[in-house]
Amino acid sequence: MFPKWLLTQQNLAAVDISGAQISDIVPESFWSSVPSTLEQFNMSNNMIYGVLPDLSTFQSLYQFDMSSNNLSGAVPSFPGNCFELNLNNNNKLSQGLYRFLCPKTEMNLGFLNLSNNLFSEMLPDCWRYFPSLKILNLQNNNIGGKLSSSIVSLNILQALHMRNNTISGELPKSWVNSPYLVVLDLAYNSLSGYIPPTFGNGFKNLSVLSLRNNHFSMAIPSSLCQLSSLLVLDLSNNHLSGTLPKCLSDLTEMVSAKHFPQTINTSYTVQSSLYDSDIAWFMWKRKEHSFDDLSGLYKGIDISNNNLQGPIPNEISSLAGLVFLNLSQNNLSGGIPSGIGQLTSLEFLDLSHNRLSGEIPTSLASISYLEILDLSENNLSGRIPSGTQLQGFDESAYMGNPGLCGAPLPTCLGDERTPIVQNGDNTAQPNEHGSDDLFLGLYISVVLGVITGFWGVCGSLVLKRSWRRAFFRFLDDTKDKVYVLVVVDIARACRRS
Repeated sequence: MFPKWLLTQQNLAAVDISGAQISDIVPESFWSSVPSTLEQFNMSNNMIYGVLPDLSTFQSLYQFDMSSNNLSGAVPSFPGNCFELNLNNNNKLSQGLYRFLCPKTEMNLGFLNLSNNLFSEMLPDCWRYFPSLKILNLQNNNIGGKLSSSIVSLNILQALHMRNNTISGELPKSWVNSPYLVVLDLAYNSLSGYIPPTFGNGFKNLSVLSLRNNHFSMAIPSSLCQLSSLLVLDLSNNHLSGTLPKCLSDLTEMVSAKHFPQTINTSYTVQSSLYDSDIAWFMWKRKEHSFDDLSGLYKGIDISNNNLQGPIPNEISSLAGLVFLNLSQNNLSGGIPSGIGQLTSLEFLDLSHNRLSGEIPTSLASISYLEILDLSENNLSGRIPSGTQLQGFDESAYMGNPGLCGAPLPTCLGDERTPIVQNGDNTAQPNEHGSDDLFLGLYISVVLGVITGFWGVCGSLVLKRSWRRAFFRFLDDTKDKVYVLVVVDIARACRRS
């Protein structure tokens, strides 16, 4: 039930009854009794239902949070100086988005979270009314329309979350300079065309770029290499073609093997107590994970399931900070870079379903943190480097490479005759003499031992008469002693019985 004592309160400046398990509507008498001096209102994480009234008369309202409830209807009007608004996760809130985003006057909103609702309207071209916007979260709705060029006017925007909608069209070509942008997530939409060649030139603080599951085509622009603060690059599940840019080594933050980024824009440690959205989503070990803290992000690149061709550039080996690298399901050719062992922080590596050839570099075995490896469905050949952790992966990690052999796959030709011995540095090496020489030496030693022993004894008896007589006399004496002992023991046994 709604707490009735609230109806009698006067001179309220802040209301916070979040997580109180209230399952009721907010009565109209409450809204009419609340003084216009109300500044903060938080009834999040309850089970409140119903429709919100017009709240534009509360001119002092600065923070408003009714996230994680069961509200329905439309987004109401708010006063122009409201700075933080969170209506996230109200599963029946579905109307009024266009009207709300196109007000008649300029809004002071800095934090807007309308994610996880049922909005299905078109995205309006009214961003000029929100010059103070820092965080915009509209993800997980059914919002359509296009990203208009006026989004460039959001000069101090730090995070744009629009994943999992139906936004179409191209990225604005004029979107060149967003110096404060840290997170840009447009995944799971219907965006198409090419990534503009100037895209990223002015995104000096961008740490997360996710464009996965769209319809982007053509080549990856080299301008993305200028994203020196980038921690996560996800361009997977598009139609990108061309080659992997060699300039990926310019991604400075990924070059650093330090887990916690040095250049991250700390202003994105969200100043709002109402902002509870996940900062970043990406595929981690084949499952989608969310992270709510940039300092805990894993550094990685995912450009899987595209149409990329050509070799994997050797320059990628300089990205020592990478924790995951997924280039699977492309048409990449050539060999695996010999310096891939320099990716010492790597825990996940997927190069499957390409046309890679040649041998597996021995340096790959030096990545001690590697937990998941998939090199299947390529044209790799030769022996899997032996005596290393590479034998510890399931054989499915190497399947579909007809020329590849060695544990955990079937043994290579000649392995049944060639023993493996350990040298000083614990790497497996074949015995240079081979197994035939080893067993031949054993047989010769046994035969020589038998011959030497036989003729050493018998030959002496044949050639030396006195030794022969003494030997047989010894045998006769021994026989007599044994006979006497046996007879005496039998006689004693008979007397006792």
